[in-house]
Amino acid sequence: MTRSVWKGPFVDACLFKQKKIRWKIWSRRSCILPQFVGCYAQIYNGKGSVGLKITEEMIGHKFGEFASTRKPSSSGKRASPSKTKIKQKKKVR
Repeated sequence: MTRSVWKGPFVDACLFKQKKIRWKIWSRRSCILPQFVGCYAQIYNGKGSVGLKITEEMIGHKFGEFASTRKPSSSGKRASPSKTKIKQKKKVR
């Protein structure tokens, strides 16, 4: 469900207090506003920080969309269940 139009986009109050060009952001749910364009952000994803330069195409999205929290798989891509091999048990007589 989207946020009501009359409420406006949610932005954490600490983002307005910071007047820096580089930010450390823990609030992944905050929306990106036009006044943030050109700034650099370090977005915390639960384990470390992901660097990001904010561009005009990112306006209206949330910071969390640009910092993945999932670990990449070891094979490089997800194995689909239909392609995995199931070992058959040997019958013991």
